[in-house]
Amino acid sequence: MSTRTTASVSTHVLDTSLGRPAGGVAVRLLARSGREAAWRALGGSATDADGRCADLPAPPEGTTHVRLDFAVEPYFEKRQADAQRDAPANRDGGAFFPEVTVAFAVTPGEHHHVPLLLSPFGYSVYRGS
Repeated sequence: MSTRTTASVSTHVLDTSLGRPAGGVAVRLLARSGREAAWRALGGSATDADGRCADLPAPPEGTTHVRLDFAVEPYFEKRQADAQRDAPANRDGGAFFPEVTVAFAVTPGEHHHVPLLLSPFGYSVYRGS
């Protein structure tokens, strides 16, 4: 029988304005142990072509809160540049929200999958499975 004392975290990003995954979005993971504790950066990654970022580091034992920082502005800038190259009349603008920060509570031994649904003018998140 295995006892896991730390939580695990994964995420993926879906571009709802295009109806497809958002690849290349930088994601940084931070953790803290208690509401009053300072955030500690643990590392990061970027979403793959399927919009997934499953290789985030495991939070250390004692972590109570995790924060995911998504750098979405570079994704939308690249998307806009690609659209203008392919069809110069298509100018959908950049990101209204240049970054998205999602903080959530974690339970030791549980996996926490937190998808980000993204568009240039809004976003939503939820606890996935």
